[in-house]
Amino acid sequence: MTFCLNSVIIKPENRKEIKNAVILLHGYGGDGKDISMVSLNWKRHMPNTVFICPDGHETCLINPSGYQWFDLTKDDPVYILKQSIKAENKIQKFINEIKQEFNLTNDKICLSGFSQGCMMSINVGLTSEEKYSCIVGFSGKIIDQNNLKIRLKNSTSTLLIHGDADQVVPSMHLLEAKDFLIRNSIDVQTLLIKNCEHHIPIEASSTALNYILKKFNNC
Repeated sequence: MTFCLNSVIIKPENRKEIKNAVILLHGYGGDGKDISMVSLNWKRHMPNTVFICPDGHETCLINPSGYQWFDLTKDDPVYILKQSIKAENKIQKFINEIKQEFNLTNDKICLSGFSQGCMMSINVGLTSEEKYSCIVGFSGKIIDQNNLKIRLKNSTSTLLIHGDADQVVPSMHLLEAKDFLIRNSIDVQTLLIKNCEHHIPIEASSTALNYILKKFNNC
C-alpha cells in the first residue's frame, strides 16, 4: 500500500506478528529518518511493534532538505493554528492508512513526537473519536489551549518530557500543558530533565520506552 506521507517503516524482525505501532513525528526541519533513531533501542524491547516515521507533508521553508508539519516563518497565532489543523487532517488520513495496512485499532497505537511533532501528537491524539494507547511527547507544547479544549474528544493517557535548559521550546510549556491536561481530566505524567537542551537524551528515551511498554501490555 502507498501511504499519503513518505515514511521510514521499521517492521518486527523475523516476520513476527505486528501487534502494536509507534508513530513517531519529527520536529521542524527534520524528517522520518531523523526521528527513527529513537526506535533503535526501543525495537529490542518491543519485538511485535512496527515503528512508523513519516516525513512532514511540507518542505521546511528554512531548511529545504527537511520537512515541517506547519510553517513557523510567520509570527501569527491564527495562521499557525490554521496550518496545524491542516497538518492534523493529513496525519489523521495517514493513521487511517496505517490502521488498515497493519490491521490495528487506536488502542494498539502510540503517538509520539519531538518538538513540532510533539505538538501534532497531542492535537491528533486528543481530538480523535477513539483513544490511543498513549501519547508520548518530547520538548513540545500545546499549540492553542482554547482551541484544543473545544475539540477534545478523548482522554488518551499522556507522557510529556522536557529539558529544563531548552531554549527553543522553553520548559514552561511543559507545566502549562500538564495543567491543561489535568484540568481536562486527562491522565498525564511529566519528566523535567536537568541541564537538558532541545533534544532527546537517553533518560528521556528510556522513560518513554517503559511508559509505552506498560501501556501496550495493558491493552
